[in-house]
Amino acid sequence: MKALVWIVGITILAVALTMAARYNAGYLLLVLPPYRVEFSLNFLIVVLVAGFIAGYAAVRFVFATLRLPRQVKEYRLARRREAARATLIEALHEYFAGRYSRAEKAAAAALESGEHPDLAAVLAARAAHELRAHGRRDAYLARAASAATGDELVRIVTEADLLLDERRHQEALGVLKQLPRKHTAALRLELKAQQQARNWEQAAALSEDLRKRNVFDAAQATQVRRYALAENLKRKALDTGALQEAWEKVPSTDRTDRRIAVAAAQCFIALGGCDKAHRIIEEALEAEWDSDLVRLYGECEGGDVVKRIERAETWLKRHPGDAVLLLTLGRLCADSGLWGKAQSYLEASLAIEPTHSAHLAVAQLQERLGNADAARRHYRESLELTLVQLKAVTGGRRRSAL
Repeated sequence: MKALVWIVGITILAVALTMAARYNAGYLLLVLPPYRVEFSLNFLIVVLVAGFIAGYAAVRFVFATLRLPRQVKEYRLARRREAARATLIEALHEYFAGRYSRAEKAAAAALESGEHPDLAAVLAARAAHELRAHGRRDAYLARAASAATGDELVRIVTEADLLLDERRHQEALGVLKQLPRKHTAALRLELKAQQQARNWEQAAALSEDLRKRNVFDAAQATQVRRYALAENLKRKALDTGALQEAWEKVPSTDRTDRRIAVAAAQCFIALGGCDKAHRIIEEALEAEWDSDLVRLYGECEGGDVVKRIERAETWLKRHPGDAVLLLTLGRLCADSGLWGKAQSYLEASLAIEPTHSAHLAVAQLQERLGNADAARRHYRESLELTLVQLKAVTGGRRRSAL
């Protein structure tokens, strides 16, 4: 449509000029003695226009000839850049397809061509890492560092990620410190590094930062934080002061969590802080019932045993069929010399769930009461159940290994 408009326009212009020339009787007289030359004014106009067009075309031809070497060079450079970009895209495709050998080869070719050298070097390093070619990987990372144009974010994050894959968490943390301001991916890597380094206090703080950035939802952040808090308590199990300080730093909303309460109670029991362990267990059980906590409630000797028995008997009214609670009550009564109640609770626990722990507690009670035959029988049954559990665990490990 546009070409048609031009054709019509030029045709109209030509017709208009032709009609105008018919009414133009002017002429040009040149006198060069002894010569006289007379030109039609229309002819002169045609000559001038033709001369201008010819001159313009000659100038354009000269400039185009002078620019030709530079244009050829730019064309060749563009072709090489296009080929290098295609090679880099091929490397990305092969890497995400899992063909790491091809990906490394293509990325190395893109690196040699100079197309995005930092990105090509990082991609080649990742491919070499997947091939367990650690020497080539480190060489590519060094090339990426030397090719960096100011923003080393890609290289730093990649290097930290690859170090963590080898569980070299301290080196990864050192690399991440090079970032002036950590973004979300770097924070996730730092959390993983702190978890591998067992720096649980820092891991708990990082889980909250990631929750604020919507990396974790509330449930995931809570799970990660509570796991870190529980592991941090376990690390303090050899120092009463450090354990008490770590427990005081645990938020009140997390103290009743099963995992944290179990870890804290076990650590205080190991250090002889039975009263503290009992209070932790009681508060956690009031918030949520858990058999592991009930079992711990009867393991630590000391404190007011009668008061613990009364507390456990109130729980029994709400959980009458809990075999672990009945076992715990039986142990507590046996420690207090309440042989009849102890035997009644232990037999009730056995009737609900015959475990090796219950048989062992009954055997110890019968031994105290002087019933040697009954004690031997329960010791034997406890041992048999223990062997059955060991075989089940060993068989499960063998199946998982296969």
